[in-house]
Amino acid sequence: MTPVRTIKLKAVIGSHPHVQAVKSGALRSDLFDLDFIAYTPTNTAFKPMVREQAFDVCEMAIVTFLMAKAHGKPLVLLPATMLGRFQHAYALYNPAHETLGPSDLEGRRVGIRSFTTTTGAWIRGILANDYGVDLARIRWVTFEDPHVAEYVDNTERAPDDKKILSMLMDGELDAVLGETSDDPRLKTLFPDPALEAARWYTRRGVVPVNHLVVVTEQLAKSHPDVVAGVYDLLKRSKEQAGPAATPDLVPFGIEANRRSLELIVDYAFQQALIPRRYAVDELFDAAIEGLN
Repeated sequence: MTPVRTIKLKAVIGSHPHVQAVKSGALRSDLFDLDFIAYTPTNTAFKPMVREQAFDVCEMAIVTFLMAKAHGKPLVLLPATMLGRFQHAYALYNPAHETLGPSDLEGRRVGIRSFTTTTGAWIRGILANDYGVDLARIRWVTFEDPHVAEYVDNTERAPDDKKILSMLMDGELDAVLGETSDDPRLKTLFPDPALEAARWYTRRGVVPVNHLVVVTEQLAKSHPDVVAGVYDLLKRSKEQAGPAATPDLVPFGIEANRRSLELIVDYAFQQALIPRRYAVDELFDAAIEGLN
């Protein structure tokens, strides 16, 4: 009997607790081997995955995927959340210069690593839809290019020698999004982020997912059984790890992710990151139908 050939897949996935069994090799598949490539931070792998399909399997921010889809990149989304979190703690200001709240950002200089980050899209969506902030009246200052090269970034670029938190400390920025700090001189833009997040969840019923997993379209078309196996392996790892939080911050399955995906699609469209609102079912390739 001819042995089944095991496929070796290049993979980038962060060291999240719910995937440790897969990353350590404690959970394996007879169909494929995952050759994990270290990227620190994990988001530095998104650009080569979008632009070159540099890996077979890769963690990816959902807004990066939405923009990649809009520009025809050959990537297939799996409904496997690697990172989800409430976003209210990731907006800072410096009270030494003035006191700011979430409704006070119009006309201010607000820094963000890249305008297209998923955390940024979530927070801007919250500011616009829950606090009535006109995002077009904020002066956005960015530090990196978008992962999707085709996106035209019209924001102001910070000087190459500048760091985002240093600019906030020095008063060159009024607030920053997507950052946290232990520096006692800085405060969160939302006065009580945990309380704000709890209220937001009660109102929206959504866990804001940041990172899911993508595979190359080539792999999905040529080996759909392998792609299903990758998803199954990650899901079993999560089940083995057990629940880490309530609500579940790393939901698996299309239905479990549906409301979050609907909302981030809405926010991304409002912010002109994507050209139209995608239905959630459009985000998933026919090759992976049935994953739950």
